[in-house]
Amino acid sequence: MKIKKDWPLFITGHTGMVGKRLLDYFQRNEYNNIITVSPSQLDLCNQRDVDIFLKKHKPQLIIHLAAKVGGILPNIKYPAEFIYQNLAMQTNIIHSAYKYNCKKLVFLGSSCIYPKEAPQPMKESYMMTGKLEPTNKSYALAKIAGIQMCQAYNAQYNSNFISIMPCNLYGPGDHYDDENSHVMAALISRFHKAKVEKRKKIIVWGSGKPRREFLFVDDLISAVLFLLENYDDSSIINVGPGIDISIKDLADKINNIVGYSGKIEFDRSKPDGMMKKLLDVTKIQELGWKTKTNLDEGIKKTYSDFLKTHN
Repeated sequence: MKIKKDWPLFITGHTGMVGKRLLDYFQRNEYNNIITVSPSQLDLCNQRDVDIFLKKHKPQLIIHLAAKVGGILPNIKYPAEFIYQNLAMQTNIIHSAYKYNCKKLVFLGSSCIYPKEAPQPMKESYMMTGKLEPTNKSYALAKIAGIQMCQAYNAQYNSNFISIMPCNLYGPGDHYDDENSHVMAALISRFHKAKVEKRKKIIVWGSGKPRREFLFVDDLISAVLFLLENYDDSSIINVGPGIDISIKDLADKINNIVGYSGKIEFDRSKPDGMMKKLLDVTKIQELGWKTKTNLDEGIKKTYSDFLKTHN
């Protein structure tokens, strides 16, 4: 579908890591009808308010990024919040998008949708072929429901709602927190604090053996823009570099970039989560898209951003 710059464009979650970068792109490229709203002004979990907002603005394009997200610890501690908030937000947005004739909607999913024991790398067809990883089951089920909702509306109402499945995201603008963030941001924060405080050792959760795939935020922006123009299919599509790394090797990389000189220890009493999560990205690569940012370059840019925002 050819996207027109004068279409009313609504970006949910525009204050998050992905939303900020995407909003900046559209503003720099003279999209002149961008709609954003702060969480204090519009509660996306409130069906009535969302309906009134979309009825008023009638966006022709919606990119739904708003979500309750977090690392392994908050997923374990707050499963009710993860399933309720994500289900409520996406249900309200998707239904109102249909109701007020949105031309195209992008739903951002997650690699968490795939079964814990899925063959690797994980093809799009592996969704719902096995049991989910227990530590983030609520979040994964919410995302699966969002995918099914997009597909159901496409089938029944001939909507154009696409679902994108990225791997682990990181980059400038991330939420850096030792315990509640995703693994990349959490480790950057932890290693930096250990360096500043001259700690003799640092503790990393789990065995260090699990392998994860990481996607730099600007590469996800590139993929979203590419798929807006080049993908109009109901079936999900994976987005990632197609390369993974063990948590131990990731910790070593971050350690070298941050410049921490102490000892790294792994707390095996803490959960590992899925042992391997690598996406099969054949489908998007055959369409003509690939990542551009290698992991070392991405970590350096992210750490530089961390230093700017955390003094």
